[in-house]
This record gives sequence, structure tokens and C-alpha cells, in this order.
Amino acid sequence: MSSGTGVGSMPGEDVRESLRIIRGEVGDFAFVPELPARGPHAGMIGRALAVLDGLEGDLQPGGWRLGVGSGSDFRRARSLLAQDLDVAEEMLADHAGPLKVQVTGPLTLAANVERERGDKLVADHGARRELAESLAAGLTTHVADVRRRFGRAEQVVVQVDEPSITAVLGGGVPTASGFGRHRTVQPPEADSLLRLVVDAIIAAGARPVVHSCAADVPVSLLAGAGFTAISFDLGLAEPDDGWSQLFEAGTDLWPGVVPSTDAEVTESDLRRRVERFFDRLGFDEDASAHRTVVTPTCGLAGASPAWARRALSLAQAVAGASVHSGEERDR
Repeated sequence: MSSGTGVGSMPGEDVRESLRIIRGEVGDFAFVPELPARGPHAGMIGRALAVLDGLEGDLQPGGWRLGVGSGSDFRRARSLLAQDLDVAEEMLADHAGPLKVQVTGPLTLAANVERERGDKLVADHGARRELAESLAAGLTTHVADVRRRFGRAEQVVVQVDEPSITAVLGGGVPTASGFGRHRTVQPPEADSLLRLVVDAIIAAGARPVVHSCAADVPVSLLAGAGFTAISFDLGLAEPDDGWSQLFEAGTDLWPGVVPSTDAEVTESDLRRRVERFFDRLGFDEDASAHRTVVTPTCGLAGASPAWARRALSLAQAVAGASVHSGEERDR
């Protein structure tokens, strides 16, 4: 796979318009967009909660809370997800390339969702496990639905978003009072929670990839949990032996290089940044070109509509230029 695509979120509230842009700019690798401008029901947390199986909740003054019954906000999140899939199915009915959907991962959900009695789920070992199990079960149904809707797609890709993973592993998630921090979730438990989700995605017939736009992404942990590709902010990545070893072992790397908000950049400059990264890992373009997917650094929810279109176009152009230059050398 060598292409460009988006991370997930898009600006505005019109899912049809977002899909028109996606269909026109990203080429083969389409994705079902998230539009958080429509409110918390359509944001990354609300959308992931809509996938859960066996757990319900609602929106409270402090954010999303589980175990308080299924309120109108929770039902609204599920309704929006179904409606967006309906529109995507209509507009991408003939799509034959890979198709990506996104879901917030269990560690980031635990860091951002409250328990019934308050404070984040990340504080409770049992609650963390229950949440991951519910997400895994829900993804089994969700992926089956996506595969049914997009039967012509070459492959369904499930991108698990973990922007809070570094904070969870490093004890950086604040308590409700704001004066303390929750205890660190140790890597063996984090691996176990992530594996539940990865195994469910694979069993449902989709490809599991993970995205994190945090600094110090624990790439060895993510690769060990079974993700087949890691999507990351290239500007925050420090290429070292860990990155090189996991790439050599078969985990693909998806560099996020296009700015996620309006900026002055050129295709050639972005391409050089990608090439320098892989050069530092010890891989030339021939080795890396067909195992990379170029993306913006993060979601495009904060971009202007014009830049969102331009960013997706640049991602595709940078990916295409890298492939074509490698092909030129092969001639």
C-alpha cells in the first residue's frame, strides 16, 4: 500500500461535503470522516462510545460518563454514527480501494471518560478492562457492518486513535481535582488492553493500525500489541533503533507530515522530510515507499475547508511522488 489519506477528522458539519473532498483528493485510500464541529456526540470520544457493546452512558457537565444509563446524548452519538455510515455507503458505493474507519482506543478512552461515581476510568483496573472488552465486542459488530456496507473495498482498515497513550503510561492524566495525577498504567496491562481491540479487529476481517500524534509514542509496545502500522506526527518522532527494528520486522510506518492547520509548505519540502526520516532509519526509498501512507500530522478539524482539501491533496501528492521517484530508478 502506498498512498495518502487523512487521519480522520474534517472541518465543518456537512458530512456529504467532507466525503466529496475525500473522494476527490485522496485517491484510492478513502476514509469515513469525523466532524467534531457538530458537538461532542460526533467527536472522537462520543463516536467511540457509540461503538461500545454492553456499556452505556451520557454526557455530564464534566464530560462523558459511563454507567449512568443511556441518555439522549448517548443515543445521539449512535444515531450520528449510523447516519454518517449511511451517507458514506451511498457516496462510496463503488470504492474499490482500502477504506478506513477510526475509533478511539481503550487507553485514551479510559483517560477521558468518567466512571459512574466520578473521576476517570483510568483510575480503576477493573473498569479499564471492562471498557476494553466492551470496545472489542462492539468493534466486532461495527467492522462487520462496515464490511457489509463497503463490499467492494479492497480492505477495511480500523485506525485506533491513542493520543493520550503517553500520558496514561507516564502517569500524566490529571485527577478530577486537577491537583494530582492518576497512577501509571504499566506496559503489560496496556499491552493486554490493546490486544483485546487488535484481536477483535483482525477476527472481524479488518486491518488494525494505530495513530498517535503525541510525543514519545511507545512504538515497540504498539507493534508488540499486534498493530500492523503506526501512524504518527513526523515532527514529534525521534528516529532511533526502536523505529528501525520494528519497521524491519514488518510494522509499517505512516508519517504524518502535512500540517493539520493552514500553513505555507511545498510538496517538495514535505517529501524531503519523509525521505530524511527513513534515511535516518537506514532504509532507502525503494524499501520504504510501498510500506508508507502519508497523512496530515493529526486530524483536520481545526483547518479551514480550503486547507483540509489542500492537505489531503498534498498527502496524496507526496506519497505519489515518492513512489514515482522509486519507479524511475528501477527503469
